[in-house]
Amino acid sequence: MSTGSGAASAPAPDPYDTKTALDAPARKNSMFSSLRIRNYRLFFLGQVVSNIGTWMQRIAQDWLVLSLTGSSAAVGITTALQFLPMLLFGLYGGVLVDRLRKRPTLMVTQSAMALTSIALAVLTLTGLVEVWHIYVAALALGLATVVDNPARQSFVSELVGPGQLQNAVSLNSANFQSARLVGPAVAGLLITGVGTGWAFLLNGLSFVAPLTGLMLMRTRELHPVERAPRGKGQLREGLRYVAGRPDLLWPIVLVGFMGTFAFNFPVYLSAFADDVFHGDAGVYSMFNTLMAVGSVSGALLAARRGTARLRLLIMAALAFGALEILAAASPELWMFALIMVPLGLVSMTVNVTTNTSLQMSTDPSVRGRVMALYMMVFLGGAPVGAPIVGWVTDTYGARVGFAAGGAIAMTAAAVIGLILARAGGLRLAVHWHHGRPVVRFVPRDHTKALAPAA
Repeated sequence: MSTGSGAASAPAPDPYDTKTALDAPARKNSMFSSLRIRNYRLFFLGQVVSNIGTWMQRIAQDWLVLSLTGSSAAVGITTALQFLPMLLFGLYGGVLVDRLRKRPTLMVTQSAMALTSIALAVLTLTGLVEVWHIYVAALALGLATVVDNPARQSFVSELVGPGQLQNAVSLNSANFQSARLVGPAVAGLLITGVGTGWAFLLNGLSFVAPLTGLMLMRTRELHPVERAPRGKGQLREGLRYVAGRPDLLWPIVLVGFMGTFAFNFPVYLSAFADDVFHGDAGVYSMFNTLMAVGSVSGALLAARRGTARLRLLIMAALAFGALEILAAASPELWMFALIMVPLGLVSMTVNVTTNTSLQMSTDPSVRGRVMALYMMVFLGGAPVGAPIVGWVTDTYGARVGFAAGGAIAMTAAAVIGLILARAGGLRLAVHWHHGRPVVRFVPRDHTKALAPAA
């Protein structure tokens, strides 16, 4: 229900509707159409600056821990502390987000993250920093993220409304991946030139941009949603809501499998750069850069689509697994590197399609809890899966480890695609068109001859 101009969200679709489940028609938008909306433009520009700062801090933080301890395990502890709060408290963060107004909530969380970065900068620049300070800062950032992440995700729908939701989500992803191309490079220059403390300071100051954007927004132009009242059992209510909606449950399960076993790129790519192709850090950096280029391209292509289709999600997940297997078998470095671009593209297609379909299909009153569950599964899967895929890679080799991740992704996509088809009353049909096989989902009671595929 909307209390302002425009609908708060599209009506939640019937999960068993055949077009919703796998075959809904897509509308095409202008690639940057949501930027015509003033409030979203302010949000987007603030995130451009903040995301670059975030990537700078990630690199500087890991480098500082390694410099202080000489231990890769200490770097792992820092990463775990930053993601552990989302894994433990992510669902409670979603409950809070559904109760609170998103804009003031984001101003609080963004301010908290800014102060944390500035405090770490002061400790570093004065030479007083110890590794436990970094652990505390990482944990504090993780706790702020528990609320900030679902609030930012669900606030997008209030900024643009349902008609521009996929475009806005896609541009957010392109924004983050573009910063991935700039932030680490700037961090490297700062670390070697003036020290890690300045990277922390600039990240803290970068939060001025999103905070200014939030303050300048016109509240009358938002698409507010009805907030959930305070009450008992709201966490269980959110879980029951997802459990009763196959179109929400199974995409989250799919992303969980992929995030745990197939998206562990630091493990896979570093092993290929070092053990398989006997390269240095520059080769590893090249792999990540090429993936980021593909991710930006995938996000921009997704921005042209008007709706999110679960059929596209399944196809992208299958393609992702196939590309990982193909990359694992690549005999030459240049072949492996080239595959990183389409691999980044389809991985971003999976992320954007899942994010958008969840937001568009969820009732606004529980959107924070649904998005918190999605982020908990997506971000929490990597720390859980990293030791497993690391062990497989160390024991059986990088090629086997990467191929195994791709095989798990393909298997999960195939099984969940069939589950969604069955839930939508569809069946798989294969026929020939112009001498080539065409695979389509059709209604289970469909007895007429299939029309030629478009």
